[in-house]
Amino acid sequence: MQTFDTVEELHEFVELLLHRIDQRYTAGRRAVVELLASSERPLSISDIEARVPEIPRSSAYRHLSDLQRAGVVGRIAASDEFARFEMAEDFLHHHHHLLCSSCGQVIDVTPTRAFERTVARMVDELTAEQGFRATSHALDVIGHCTNCQH
Repeated sequence: MQTFDTVEELHEFVELLLHRIDQRYTAGRRAVVELLASSERPLSISDIEARVPEIPRSSAYRHLSDLQRAGVVGRIAASDEFARFEMAEDFLHHHHHLLCSSCGQVIDVTPTRAFERTVARMVDELTAEQGFRATSHALDVIGHCTNCQH
């Protein structure tokens, strides 16, 4: 996980990642990164549009796509209708998601160390069977939130 003492260090690192894929760090991308970095939860495109109205929706999609390709942003979705975006895990603490397929709510959950050890062991077993070497894992649980169960 990357840690930054200042917002400017974050921006310098993002600029480097974008440069690696031959992309510029524009004012629009900078605004999206600042918003996602300061958010306590993953945001939908509508959330981004509402909080940064000077960026048209089509531009926000392009920015998110390029930032995702550079490894800066992660996309979370129970379905395409409910896509949410957050800073990539390299910028955050390790966590998983509970995704409501009815309303699109995303709940970040931080597992216990015992849970993570169990998941890591299971991932190792699963990948070893295929000769695959895992470098990380993500767990998204899809279901219905408390409000949608009624």
